[in-house]
Amino acid sequence: MTDLPQPEVICVHESDLDGFVSGLLLQRLAQKRFAVTVPLEAYHNHNWRQRPMREKSAWVADFTFEQRLDRAGWVVLDHHPTETVPQKARLIHDLTKSAGRICYDLCAEAGLASPALDRLVHLNNVADLFLLDDPDFVLACDYANLVKTYGFWNLHSLIEGQLERLLDHPLLEVMTVKRRIEDPLGFAWSRANVVPLTPTVGYVDTVIGNVNLIVHRLIEEKSTPFPVLLTLFRKGNGTMIASLRSRGGEALKVAEKLQGGGHPNAAGATLPRSVQRTEDAVTYLQQALNPTPPAAAPPTNDLESLFAASETSKK
Repeated sequence: MTDLPQPEVICVHESDLDGFVSGLLLQRLAQKRFAVTVPLEAYHNHNWRQRPMREKSAWVADFTFEQRLDRAGWVVLDHHPTETVPQKARLIHDLTKSAGRICYDLCAEAGLASPALDRLVHLNNVADLFLLDDPDFVLACDYANLVKTYGFWNLHSLIEGQLERLLDHPLLEVMTVKRRIEDPLGFAWSRANVVPLTPTVGYVDTVIGNVNLIVHRLIEEKSTPFPVLLTLFRKGNGTMIASLRSRGGEALKVAEKLQGGGHPNAAGATLPRSVQRTEDAVTYLQQALNPTPPAAAPPTNDLESLFAASETSKK
C-alpha cells in the first residue's frame, strides 16, 4: 500500500452501493496518505466508456480493468473478470470480494477500520456479490436500494460524505416499509408477467417493489423456467439498463453478449441509446440474444434437380 501514487482524481461506478462505498473509502485513504481531498467522480458504464483519460495518476474502483486503463500512475481496484494483463497500471484484483471490500482492506491497513465500517462493508459485499445464502441478504439489499432509489450524489449530500452515517440511517425504514407492502404486490405481478427472451433468459416486468428481492424470490422459488432473469430500468437521461440475475453463474455470460459485464450471478449492460421504450428493449434483446440461424439448405429434391440439370448441360 505504501507505493500507491497520489491520485489527481478518484473514479467509481455511479449505479450502485459498491461504487458509493468504494469512492468514499478511497477519498478517506487519500486524505490519510497525502493530506489532500482528492476529487471524486462517479460514472454509469456508458459515460465511463466515453470519458477521456487525461490524468497522469488516478484511482479507479468498481470498473472492469481494460486496456485504456493500463496507464503508468493509475491504480485500479476491481473484482470483475478481465482478460487484460496490466503492463503499466497497478491492478488490485479479487473476484471473491466486492470493490468496496478491496478498498476497505487498504483502509484497514492504513488504520482506518472501525466497527461501523466493518458492518457497512460486509452488507455492501453481500448485496453486490448477490450472496443469496447470507443471513443478511435481505437487509443488504435494503442498503443497496438506497443508492438506486435516491441516487449516488443525493445520498452523498445527505450524509455529507461521511460513510458511517449510512449505517442504520432512517431512510432504511422507508426501504423496510416498501419491502413489506410493495414486494408481495410486485412479486405477484412480476410472476405473471415474465416474457421469454431466449429459452434460458426471461424478462421480468416490474411495476412496484424491490426489484432485486422480487427477482431473488422468483429464482429461489423457481417460479419461472428461466435460469437467467432480466429486468430493465431507465436512467434520468433516458438510457435503458438491463440487469441480469441467476443462481448458477449464467448471468454474466448473457451480459457479455450485450457488451456488459459484472459478476457470475449479478451482471448488467447498457442498451443502445436508440432503445427508449420497454417494448423496443424487449424486441432488441430478443434479436441480440438469439443469433440469426443459418440459411436452410435447399431441400434434397432441389439439390438433385440442380445436379441433374448440370449433367444434362454437359451432354
